[in-house]
Amino acid sequence: MINPKNLLSPLLVCACLFGCETESDPPKKPNILFAISDDASFPHKGAYGTTWVNTPAFDRVAQEGLLFMKAFTPNAKCSPSRSTILTGRNSWQLEEAANHVPFFPEKFKSFMEILTDAGYHTGFTGKGWAPGNPGEIDGKRRELTGKAYSKRTTTPPTSSINKNDYAANFEDFLAAREGDEPFYFWYGCTEPHRAYEFQSGVKKGGKRITDIERVPAFWPDVDSVRHDMLDYAFEIEYFDQHLERMIEILEERGELENTIIVITSDNGMPFPKAKGNAYLYSHHLPLAIMWPAGIKNPGRVIDDYISFIDFAPTFLELAEIDPDDAGMPTMEGKSFADLFYTEEEGRVDANRNVVLIGQERHDVGRPNDVGYPIRGIISDDYIYLHNFETERWPAGNPQTGYLNTDGSPTKTVVLNSRREDGMRHFWEGSFGKRPQEELYLVKEDRDCMQNLALHAEHQERKDNLKRLLFEELEKQGDPRMFGKGHVFDEYPYADSNSVNFFERYMEGEELTPGWVNATDFEPDFK
Repeated sequence: MINPKNLLSPLLVCACLFGCETESDPPKKPNILFAISDDASFPHKGAYGTTWVNTPAFDRVAQEGLLFMKAFTPNAKCSPSRSTILTGRNSWQLEEAANHVPFFPEKFKSFMEILTDAGYHTGFTGKGWAPGNPGEIDGKRRELTGKAYSKRTTTPPTSSINKNDYAANFEDFLAAREGDEPFYFWYGCTEPHRAYEFQSGVKKGGKRITDIERVPAFWPDVDSVRHDMLDYAFEIEYFDQHLERMIEILEERGELENTIIVITSDNGMPFPKAKGNAYLYSHHLPLAIMWPAGIKNPGRVIDDYISFIDFAPTFLELAEIDPDDAGMPTMEGKSFADLFYTEEEGRVDANRNVVLIGQERHDVGRPNDVGYPIRGIISDDYIYLHNFETERWPAGNPQTGYLNTDGSPTKTVVLNSRREDGMRHFWEGSFGKRPQEELYLVKEDRDCMQNLALHAEHQERKDNLKRLLFEELEKQGDPRMFGKGHVFDEYPYADSNSVNFFERYMEGEELTPGWVNATDFEPDFK
């Protein structure tokens, strides 16, 4: 809750800024535009200093609002990450929704369902909560992110980019609003999710492979990898262009002043050792927020740790909704609305100094449909990871194509490195089996290349982080802490075609998922 001794409350801020209202008029609740790209890592926005990505909309929001340096998803895969946003709970607290492509449990409400019930006009375009089955309540399919607005299409710059005219669909959403009721719109862009049109960054985006200042140390620095990174950047820019149009629409309608604009991504970039893993490029995500009517001293840079579980309580507080009354009394996240009303920057709340991360079952491709369970803790200096099932392949089995890593030129280069002299370490880092414990000094080793857990001089620090992690997971009721982690492997897939994929493939059934290349499969792996 906001400390009344030194912070302005949301009601007071609104009352002060909307002086035209009489004392008897209630302050108008803020609108919220939540813009979430699909698969983009920190720091790949212009405001963070990445010169090979051009993001004027994100940069404007950061300059006129807040730029967050330490925002993290608890689970670096689409549906479990989005589940944590919607519920304010970590994925290991969400039963089936801890997994990718799950059935969403009826018992957990989404904050957008609550906003809808409270009179907000809610909707989304593109990708809401997905992939998975949201289920039904009283015979009606649940709208976890509101009503869909995706009828309007456009001609995208490449054949791999979605035809959805996101900005035009936002206009349709606004046109459907009754009067001046407050709105919450989820702009779920499907970019920069794969696939990409190869060399589109150079051929259509005017980029050069020399624009890349640095290739992460866990990939070979070759032209095809650099092209892949620029193609990824080109699609981030497409997301930003539609957001720029949405901001212009709000300005034209006179609604920008009281609209909170939040920009982030669901998980890291779709490359080896990023999306679907538990490293910084997996979980560390961009975040910028503006609200002209509410944020004091705009242009601040915030170093507090923000977890995606903090979004739901923040949005409900801003909408003046009591979670207990609304049926969401057990959120693990904490509102960070207080950061809007202070003038401080840097580390504002000393208690926001760590985040917890983890994963269970992501994509298909292991025997018996099991996942790769991980829990971890990230602080300013270190990331500690605990791998529970080290005999399993972390990105999926080689025989079925390492299906937890999307097919790409970079993936092909890394897979081929296993058979090249002096290059095998690239394959080991992305696809090889892992030790039970990993510890990285992230302020010096952002790429997580040097596992300090193997060094005797770091044992005390490793043990302290593990103790802190496990104590917190016990408080949160994580089944892994009570010998019941097997339950995550027993939840059914919402997609029946995913069931027993490994066994069916090994028995000769022709199965080649569309998100990987046929050459990723290594049926004779040794």
